[in-house]
Amino acid sequence: MKRDVRILLLGEAQVGKTSLILSLVGEEFPEEVPPRAEEITIPADVTPEKVPTHIVDSSEAEQTVEELQDEIHKANVVCVVYDVSEEATIEKIRTKWIPLVNGGTERGPRVPIILVGNKSDLRPGSSMEAVLPIMSQFPEIETCVECSAKNLRNISELFYYAQKAVLHPTAPLYDPETKQLRPVCTQALTRIFRLSDQDLDQALSDEELNAFQKSCFGHPLAPQALEDVKMVVRKNVAGGVRDDRLTLDGFLFLNTLFIQRGRHETTWTILRRFGYGDTLELSTDYLFPLLHVPPGCSTELNHFGYQFVQKVFEKHDQDHDGTLSPAELQGLFSVFPAPPWGPQLLCTVRTEAGRLPLHGLVTYLDVQRCLEHLGYLGYPTLCKQDSQAHAITVTREKTLDQEKGQTQRNVLLCKVVGARGVGKSAFLQAFLGRGLGHQDTRELCQEPAVYTIDTVQVNGQEKYLILCEVDADSLLATAPDATCDIACLMFDGSDPRSFALCASVYKRHYMDGQIPCLFISSKADLPEGVSLPGLSPTEFCRRHRLPAPTPFSCVGPAESSRAVFTRLATMATFPWTPGAWGAAHHLLLAPGDTGGCWDRCCCYSQLLTLQGPGEEPMRPWGPAL
Repeated sequence: MKRDVRILLLGEAQVGKTSLILSLVGEEFPEEVPPRAEEITIPADVTPEKVPTHIVDSSEAEQTVEELQDEIHKANVVCVVYDVSEEATIEKIRTKWIPLVNGGTERGPRVPIILVGNKSDLRPGSSMEAVLPIMSQFPEIETCVECSAKNLRNISELFYYAQKAVLHPTAPLYDPETKQLRPVCTQALTRIFRLSDQDLDQALSDEELNAFQKSCFGHPLAPQALEDVKMVVRKNVAGGVRDDRLTLDGFLFLNTLFIQRGRHETTWTILRRFGYGDTLELSTDYLFPLLHVPPGCSTELNHFGYQFVQKVFEKHDQDHDGTLSPAELQGLFSVFPAPPWGPQLLCTVRTEAGRLPLHGLVTYLDVQRCLEHLGYLGYPTLCKQDSQAHAITVTREKTLDQEKGQTQRNVLLCKVVGARGVGKSAFLQAFLGRGLGHQDTRELCQEPAVYTIDTVQVNGQEKYLILCEVDADSLLATAPDATCDIACLMFDGSDPRSFALCASVYKRHYMDGQIPCLFISSKADLPEGVSLPGLSPTEFCRRHRLPAPTPFSCVGPAESSRAVFTRLATMATFPWTPGAWGAAHHLLLAPGDTGGCWDRCCCYSQLLTLQGPGEEPMRPWGPAL
């Protein structure tokens, strides 16, 4: 909605343009009238719509045609004033003033016009009979107001209607020639209807209607008022009410009726409450509300956001099988201008999961896109909040997590780095329970997914872990982004040459940083390759105080490799200082011990988090170890 309104008065000389302005301001008819009034500004707090209003006078005697055209260009609405007692001034509306205002506008939006019949005190009857044909000819004419500057009749109403023509225009909503809603208006109202239809029965119950009414207008309808509304629809629209519920056809009819009766501000109130701007597109302010994310912080859905997403999921899961079928997904996407996710969705999340974890992914990697999606789903309106930023939590700075040795984040980003062919894509799909021979992997993932996301249990708490595939060569390029919560450096155990690339990435980006790292030796089902001169992967990790490389294979059941993903999430949750994970690993590793080390590392991490500042370091191992 516009933040101010500029009203221009045009018309023949002596029709009373200046007198109308002075009568409004002085609240009395002026004894002396200048050739042209100065521009005046009415403060927002004294106008019905609470917006500043600028009123501009004009005079052919004092202004050139170019100056008049400039004023017309700046105006939001034009009041064409005529003298109800002079038929010649009425005819000039058609032949002179409307062509001057919109004559060069063959297509596109036209400046709205209010016809103002002044000097009604000089004529006992009405001039509407002469004006109606002009109004029918020019659809940009919003209305006609008869008034008297001398008697102060309808002066305030005149400027109210002018203001209303700007703030609640008819043209974007309604085609007066076809007497129907414009397609873009129908599309917007259809989206609003679908968002309000909570049980997806394609009709609004009394409860749903009242929730909609309260959201848009602040109060529900009385029971009798609801019945009256449905009675009007029944009389005018076949199928407008079904089983005592308002259908989409009935909902559209009611808005058409509002507009035809001059109550288009009602429809505009509905549209704006659901985020629509003057062009009937969701406004930028609605889709992308301000959200400050300081450096070193991340974003994720908070419990309000997760509850909303879960509720949307359950609403569209009509067969209650814990998944969304293609038809159910289509219903979910019906409130979007286009499907927000393509086929890659099926390669990014577990298709059988009873939730929408992808929102955790979108929140972390692209919070603006997440805000946009929540806006399309109607979060601000349905949750009665100012914006969908209410559903987002900005995490604390990463340096604080590192100082405390524990993160409060629920969404953790792991970058899987390695040379081409080491098995990064298979590793990502294994995270979703899909081995190399899995049917979904072969049929659905024709193009490898860059990200996968799933939940992982870390010491009894559910975390969202995002795996992001990164080619090692890209991290050796100029100014790469290596930021993450944990780095997974993957090499092919059957090809020792692939380890050198991982070692280079580690030395360049992670050796002096605070990001935990874990080397993964992939293709563990194949024989080890012949070692090259220099440090072996195990020796390299020992020297840099890193955990020994973890063997991994995608052959066989993928669920059997679940422990490595839990390990990654746990290391990201407890980001120790550089080398701590490796030191703990080697200190706790007894000769021949390959099983219990990891559990003891987790226990040690818990002990460290319990230690307060300034306390003597705990000794988690002793004779009992």
